[in-house]
Formats: sequence, structure tokens, C-alpha cells
Amino acid sequence: MNDSLTSPSHDGAPDEGRSSRLAPQDELTPRQIVAELDKYVVAQDDAKKAVAIALRNRWRRQQVQEDLRDEIMPNNIIMIGPTGVGKTEIARRLARLAGAPFVKVEASKFTEVGYVGRDVESIVRDLADISINMVRTEREDEVQEAAEERVEERLLDLLLPTSEDSAAPLPGFVVSRTEAQDSDEDELKERRKRTRDKLRKLLRDGKLETKEIDIEITQSNFPVIEFPGMEGMDYNVSEMLQDMMPKKSKRRSVTVAEARRVLLGDELDKLVDMDDVVNEALDRVEQMGIVFLDEVDKIAGERGPAGGPDVSRGGVQRDLLPIVEGSNVQTKYGMVRTDHILFIAAGAFHMAKPSDLIPELQGRFPIRVELKSLTEQDFVRILTEPKNALLTQYRALIETEGAALEFTDNGVAEVARIAADVNQRMENIGARRLH
Repeated sequence: MNDSLTSPSHDGAPDEGRSSRLAPQDELTPRQIVAELDKYVVAQDDAKKAVAIALRNRWRRQQVQEDLRDEIMPNNIIMIGPTGVGKTEIARRLARLAGAPFVKVEASKFTEVGYVGRDVESIVRDLADISINMVRTEREDEVQEAAEERVEERLLDLLLPTSEDSAAPLPGFVVSRTEAQDSDEDELKERRKRTRDKLRKLLRDGKLETKEIDIEITQSNFPVIEFPGMEGMDYNVSEMLQDMMPKKSKRRSVTVAEARRVLLGDELDKLVDMDDVVNEALDRVEQMGIVFLDEVDKIAGERGPAGGPDVSRGGVQRDLLPIVEGSNVQTKYGMVRTDHILFIAAGAFHMAKPSDLIPELQGRFPIRVELKSLTEQDFVRILTEPKNALLTQYRALIETEGAALEFTDNGVAEVARIAADVNQRMENIGARRLH
């Protein structure tokens, strides 16, 4: 595997001006992935290499012949290190780079089935929700321009209503048309077109934003209700009841700016095929989903005495096991297979060791990476090097006031020294201390 990280054929970091998802996965080599992670996370090279290879292996698996593809399982990773050293940021940036649905959950929030607490299958349901929102946003971006054009036409119709209804003849009467009438109609249409063009220009220039117009808004008489314990059903009960209840249209007077927002939502709903969104989103969950399981050290250890605080630690691990090793989970969008979701577990492991996890769960995280505590020199780099560095953020904030903020090297070094010193004397919270 090391050849893909060191081979001279994979030279150069990705260009600075490109988006967070730099290229299709077939173009993202491990070296490029690491170079992108270097822009946001200081040090922790071993962890970056591990996740880079894991991401590249996903593309490699897609190239394997189909009869073998399903047999290749992801190599889940367990990150061991203190808080604030970059574990979450590495996983989050990796997901953003790959355009993959990503969810971070804390293992300590779950309890064994039979106890009050979150069900572990909710991890997959949350991942499906995130994927749906991600794909829907992408689809909306694709049709945004067409939707805005439709909204503009609807706003013009509201600003300049037609007068055809008032000019219609009474039933039972035949009106003969004359050339004069036809000429008047042509002139009326031309005048109306000129007026509409003027309104269009005013609308595009933003000069009608505060003008009030009347629009029809559809309201549901049934409030949205979440039913506890029914998250895994194939449908959302509250949505089903909403569909059954009669819809009530209400005419409201709103500003053009508010009407544009309401109408844009309507047009996007019409243009986006939700069936296609759901199919793409669930496929993305199954093939590209990333789950970051934090605080996994807090569920390590055997079951404690009945009624004690550790009563469900072992139970949570056993509940997690089927999800991690691969099972079917029912969501309101359909069934999701977890076989190829990448799980990245993390924990400080101060009070426990990875070997304290049940053997079956340990076996599902074959790659272990230890992240180092950050030094004073690392703090200096964190303050200055990343694209989203704290000093860059503060400069941008002060610029909004028309002032310029400069930091001397001595000042930066002193901030880093104080942060490192306080971390040693008090609780070590890593780079978070720099805030």
C-alpha cells in the first residue's frame, strides 16, 4: 500500500482554488488526499495516511469484478488519542473531500436495547437523512436557474394580473369582432408587454422587494408529530396523516421578497424528482457513507453491577456489532445495507484500552492509529498554517470594522506557549485551548 503514497507518479498537491471535493474519486490518489487534509489538520501524518488509503480503497473496490466486489469489506479505523488533536476534523474533511454522507455520533449516548436511550440503528437512519438532504441540495442546485426563471414569471403574473376574465362575453351572447377591436387588442397586448418588461427590469434591480402582493399558501391542519419508537418504520406516520388530512389554502399578503422565497420552494419541489433523490441517496449511504463513532472508550469494559453507571456498556458494544459488520436497517426511505459503510471509531482511552472492547468489535476495526498530543510548536503551526486558521478568522472579523489586524511572531509564540502551559497544568483539551 505504501507505493501509492510515495510513488513519484502521484506528485503534487491539489490546486488551492478548487472546491472541497477536488476531483472524482478515480483521480484522488492517497497523496492528494493527504495533501488536502494537510490544509486543515496539523501533524497526525499516520492518521491521514490511514484514512487516505481507506478512501482510495473504496474506489478500488468499485473497479473489482462484481462477483468479488461484495466480498471486499471496508477496513474500519480506530483512532487513539487525547481530545483536541484532530480526530474528528480528519474524518469530517475526508467525508467532504469524497462528497460522502457523514455523521458523527457519541457512543456514550447509546444504551443497550431495553434501557432508556438512543437505539444504535438510529445512526444509520441519521446517515440516510443527511444523505437525502445532501443529494436534494445537489439536485436543487442543478435546477436553481430554471426555478428562478419560473418564479420570476409567477411574480410578474401577480404584479400584473390579466384582465381577460373581465372582458369575457356573457353566456348566450355572440359578439362579432371588428378590425378596430382586433387593432385595440393588439395595441393592448403590446402595451401590456412593455409594462411587463418594465416590471421585469425593476424586479431584477431589486426595486420591488418591499411591494406587497397576494399569494396562495397551502397549509396543513395536522401538526408534525414524531412518534417515539417508530423511527425504523418504512414510512413516516406524521407525513402519512398529513397526506390524508385536507389541505387548506390561505391567501396572504406578503412582500415580493417573501413571495419569492415561498414560490422558489414550490418550483424546486416540482423540478426535483424525489424518487431519484432517494435512490441516489440510499446508494450513496451504502457505498460511500462514513460514520465517526466518538468516545468509544467510554463503552469499553465489561458489564458493571446491576443498576450501576456501566450497566449497558457491553450491551451497547453487542448492539453496535451487527451494524458495523453488516446488516439491513429499516429507514423511512427504505432498507439500507451497512456492509460497506466506513466506520471510524475514536477515543482517548485514558481509563480503558482498545483491548477492553469485546473481541468481536475489536476485529471489526483492524486499522489502529495513535494520534500524538500537540506540542507548543504544533500550536504555532495551527494558528498560522491551516486555511481556516484562527488568526485568519480574527483578521477577517476585524476587517469588517474597517481595521487591519496584524500578529507578530512573538505574539503568536506567546499564545501557543500559554495554551501549552495551561494544557499541562490543567486538563489537556488540545488545540481547543487556543480559542
